[in-house]
Amino acid sequence: MTVTVVVLVLAVVVFVWNKVPVGLVAIGVTLALYGTGVVSLEQAFGGFGDPVIIFIAALFVVSDGLEASGVTSWAGQQLVDRAHGSRTRLVVLLMALVAVVTALISVNGAVAALLPMVVVTAVRLRLSPSQFLIPLAFGAHAGSLLVLTGTPVNVLVSELAVGAGEEPFGFFSFTLVGLPLVLGTMLVVVLLGPRLLPNRAPTALPRDLSGHARLLAEQYALDDRALLGSDTGVTEVVVSPRSALIGAEAFPGMVTESGDLVIAAIQRGGEQVGPTTLQAGDALLLQGTWEALDRTTTDPDVTVVDPPQLLRRQAAPMGGRAKVAIGIVLGMVLLLATGAVPASVAALLAACAMVLLRVMTVSEAHRAISWTTLILVGGMIPLSVAIQSTGLADAMARGLVDVVGTDQPHLLLLGIVVVTVILGQLISNMATALVIGPIAVAVAVDTGLSPLPMLMGVTVAAAAAFLTPVATPANTMVLGPGGYRFGDYWRLGLPLTLLFVLVATFLVPVFWPF
Repeated sequence: MTVTVVVLVLAVVVFVWNKVPVGLVAIGVTLALYGTGVVSLEQAFGGFGDPVIIFIAALFVVSDGLEASGVTSWAGQQLVDRAHGSRTRLVVLLMALVAVVTALISVNGAVAALLPMVVVTAVRLRLSPSQFLIPLAFGAHAGSLLVLTGTPVNVLVSELAVGAGEEPFGFFSFTLVGLPLVLGTMLVVVLLGPRLLPNRAPTALPRDLSGHARLLAEQYALDDRALLGSDTGVTEVVVSPRSALIGAEAFPGMVTESGDLVIAAIQRGGEQVGPTTLQAGDALLLQGTWEALDRTTTDPDVTVVDPPQLLRRQAAPMGGRAKVAIGIVLGMVLLLATGAVPASVAALLAACAMVLLRVMTVSEAHRAISWTTLILVGGMIPLSVAIQSTGLADAMARGLVDVVGTDQPHLLLLGIVVVTVILGQLISNMATALVIGPIAVAVAVDTGLSPLPMLMGVTVAAAAAFLTPVATPANTMVLGPGGYRFGDYWRLGLPLTLLFVLVATFLVPVFWPF
């Protein structure tokens, strides 16, 4: 137990220090627990074989399929069309959209996909992006509680419920608290946002490629209606210094050596040229399938100006693959909602379908997976096991019960929620859930209460990552584009944190009684 406490404390300190990659910290935790004999070899590496790892990995692929097919960009454009220049309308629509997208593709994926569109929309409406980007991130956190797939934390907590002898949380179980939290978050942002959010110029802006086809058509004197499609597109490359292409003959309309791309146009020094001998610095506009264009990013002989996949996701129209992607996601949701197959099987079937039905390529699927997240979860599961097997969870639970007493279940839940909220501002919410989850179960067992309200309270509290820009990657993503400072987050985050604590403490037990 002592060794586990030392490892836990050191892990938290290193997480907060933020100088070591989180994946290495998780692996270090695993090796430390095995090296000191706290867990066996099977327990140390069993986390990487847990079905939850498969489920999370498959969700990354499914979410990227939605983005790659243009569904997310299309939804963002619908938001722009319906905002009509109103700040309040834009905030409400934005937060509703990001909540729904998050429910399907995760917090980080939703924020990353919608971030460029939000910045461009704000600039077009002559509004400061700083008024919208923190609401974007906070709305995503609230939306993560709408359904099971909103965040890996939901999946982890559901697994803990099964380990405690209870039924897993259903696909829409989270909606009971998630929907009030989404609506409450919107209300707080609409009422308090104008006063608590800064009006500040951004320090960095993401590239807006929504009008890139028109820009390329003007530069290369081409028809923009033929440049981008759902299956084919263009990319602009520059001949690199010392490239093997220097001295090669090229002309517009020429098929490249690989046979799957066509040179649509050539420029030198900003001027259009016909048949020529290529020189370093020459710009070539290549046309072909998106899969073929994507391979140019690994070609050492050219430098890609804008990655083809980034252009595809922002500027290509939503074609037939988008409908396929939507159908796949709906099928996955149906399987998860009915419980026809285990969650990991449903997600894996959807991920495979994304590749087999050509929504995305195998290489895109590989890149879609956040290996850092998988390593973090797999590496921290042994710590969760150690907290339970060494009796540490029971000891901490008894300490909390001794302080609060057994006749105040709401106070017990409040204590767990507050600790989760504090820890969640310092380390990832997944790591927080893995640490606090077993303690919450132990509290329930020691007091004869149901573990379900305790675990759902942990879930809600883990989503309340509002007080610092380093609490989650989504918070960090909006820092530069919004021109935010460290202290900007807690001003709006504090009332939202209070809302989440109140919901976790008083509304959760209404649906999951003690």
